[in-house]
Amino acid sequence: MSIKFLAEDDRPREKFLLKGRNSLSDAELLAIIIGSGNRDESAVDLCRRILKSVDHNWHNLSQLTIKDLMRFSGIGEAKAISIAAALEIGRRRAAQEVPDRKRIGSSAEAFQIFKPHLSDLQTEEVWAVFVNQSNKVLHLSKMTSGGITASMVDVRTLFKTALEHFATGIFLAHNHPSGNLKPSEDDRRITKQVSEAGKILNIILIDHLILNQTSYFSFADEGLL
Repeated sequence: MSIKFLAEDDRPREKFLLKGRNSLSDAELLAIIIGSGNRDESAVDLCRRILKSVDHNWHNLSQLTIKDLMRFSGIGEAKAISIAAALEIGRRRAAQEVPDRKRIGSSAEAFQIFKPHLSDLQTEEVWAVFVNQSNKVLHLSKMTSGGITASMVDVRTLFKTALEHFATGIFLAHNHPSGNLKPSEDDRRITKQVSEAGKILNIILIDHLILNQTSYFSFADEGLL
């Protein structure tokens, strides 16, 4: 549905979904927080008026008290608290440093990431770490449990997750509860399948690890990738 056919109060949310958060004006972002306007104004119009009163400056808006905000028609206590809470979240975010992502430089370092999740399990699970071009961790996720076969590891889901996190590389891992680290034919087959699929999407399978409680087997270290 085109945005122009939507009710005024629904447009910021729909615009957010259709075009992304960067497409919204300050008034539209604030309108999403308050949800609705008053009898004479839409949420967006009300927020334009609120922002105009503080010279369209978020810092100035954060200086308003709950009572100050409630002086605007359509802003009750609940909406005023929602605005104040959102601004406080923004203040705390700005005060924090961007966390440094862990970089994986070897199979041993990958093993240390996977070990807490896989080493003590009694059933097989498949996990993946998705990394950027610098091999810095973007996301860690369990992909499946119960086995390591083509039917159990959905390659489409694996690469869908990689694309969602803008990953350029994948470290794959699964455990052998028996303790035997020798790769099975299924292990080799799924490794090849993931590696070949990644070449099409330009997302590299950097390594595939098989873990037991104390050690691991690396396809990359053994030259099997």
